[in-house]
Amino acid sequence: MNWALCMAVDRNPKKLGGTWCFAGTRLPVVSLFEHLDQGSTIDEFLEWFPEVSAEQVHEVLSFAKRSLEQPAAVA
Repeated sequence: MNWALCMAVDRNPKKLGGTWCFAGTRLPVVSLFEHLDQGSTIDEFLEWFPEVSAEQVHEVLSFAKRSLEQPAAVA
């Protein structure tokens, strides 16, 4: 999965060691998946992290879903 193709995220080697973050923030994208995995809702996540927009969350989830729908590369 090439996260560089997802416009809702960015990374900078000088920001959190190059971790993928929601664009314009210092919040790692993985935090969304961790919160969802622990039973949090998207609305709760947005409430707790107001610097992230609903559009960014939906784009990240859509991007992850699309990546899973891609056929596997045959080596």
